[in-house]
Amino acid sequence: MVTGIDVHIYTVTDFERALRFYTEFLGKQPESLMDGSWAEFELPDGSAFAIGKHENHPWQAGYTIAFAVPDLKAAVEFVRSHGGKAGDPGESPVCHMSFGEDTEGNQIVLHHRK
Repeated sequence: MVTGIDVHIYTVTDFERALRFYTEFLGKQPESLMDGSWAEFELPDGSAFAIGKHENHPWQAGYTIAFAVPDLKAAVEFVRSHGGKAGDPGESPVCHMSFGEDTEGNQIVLHHRK
């Protein structure tokens, strides 16, 4: 029945702050933007990521998304310098990664495959 995931969505509390963070982090403008409540970004691999602020849906921390990054050190510095949190990079047998949070407290992983 399921053929894939169309969009990963994080709920945010401060839409404009989150929009600034993700526009710079993803390096692009959203393809869909709705009046301070929704922004959807299409990513180079064909997937999509969105942020939304919903008056009738209270904020709760999102599940973890592992964002593929070509330069882990640069991504860690970016997140830290733009109000998010990023731990020191670690290594597994298949990847390098940093665990942290976006500006809204949603969990993120900066992830680089070996």
